[in-house]
Amino acid sequence: MNSFHLKDISGNSFLVTGGAGFIGGHVSEYLLRNGAAKVRVLDNMANGFDKNIAVLKEYPSFEFIEGDIRNESICQEACKGIDYVSHQAALGSVPRSIKEPVYFNEVNVGGFVNMLKAAVDNNVQQFVYASSSSVYGDEPTLPKKEDRTGNCLSPYAATKKTNELYAQVFADVYGLKVLGFRYFNIFGPRQDPDGPYAAVIPLFVKGILNRTPVYINGDGEQTRDFTFVENAVQVNIKGMLTNNAAALKKVYNVAIGEKFTVNYLYNACRQQLGSNWQVTYREPRAGDIMHSLADISLAKDLLDYQPTKRFEDGLSETIEYFKNLYSN
Repeated sequence: MNSFHLKDISGNSFLVTGGAGFIGGHVSEYLLRNGAAKVRVLDNMANGFDKNIAVLKEYPSFEFIEGDIRNESICQEACKGIDYVSHQAALGSVPRSIKEPVYFNEVNVGGFVNMLKAAVDNNVQQFVYASSSSVYGDEPTLPKKEDRTGNCLSPYAATKKTNELYAQVFADVYGLKVLGFRYFNIFGPRQDPDGPYAAVIPLFVKGILNRTPVYINGDGEQTRDFTFVENAVQVNIKGMLTNNAAALKKVYNVAIGEKFTVNYLYNACRQQLGSNWQVTYREPRAGDIMHSLADISLAKDLLDYQPTKRFEDGLSETIEYFKNLYSN
């Protein structure tokens, strides 16, 4: 992975919530590999994995707190002596949020406010957090620009929109330096392929390799701005370390700025795996949007965000990872 910062971080301490998960794990690994003085991970292991923690344990500057962001005192403990926070801990599934709205609110909103308060109380220098492209809701305009959002289509989207409101309030009322990131379909190695709410790329690869049923919701012509995880890591690092005052108190699209249909994605996976395995189409999923494409000019202008890996290159790397995983 490329180096995304020029600042010396060997004297700095970082907290990554959800660091045993997919994006948080990659952010933590980048910081450790690049010589951070301390990288503390807070994770309750609901969506985290021991295998991700095992990667981080290789580094002596790694610390782990197993705990829940719904617990205020644990958030306070986790923020003690921390310079920078990357808040990735959240529940992340649209269909699951429709089934469990109260749980999603407790974790994604209650837990988020606990973390913001703990960051203020412990004088954290800068705080970045995961929002989501789902906040665009029914706003039809493409590409998506940060200042134009529609009505939320799921409880998950509502929790992320609420995060953005709270971030703004904590910046205005308490002076917290905070930035948010609207992720667009992040994918890559170590993404969870299992469980009912698994991400689409690992599901496709697993199904094709094992020759088990693979499903596409709707006709597969829906489009997504598939974004390799390295690009999400980059924006987290640049967001935490930016000295640009104009970049603070904003929320940014994190994507490539290109869209591909789900059918195209499935055929690309099949081609790379040399398979003719057929897909099964089923009903569209409640709360899903039809098309998604990001305008990334704000992040480019204010954070010097430059996507380093396009969709096809990232897909090859991801497929290779899962191929090795399933053939062992």
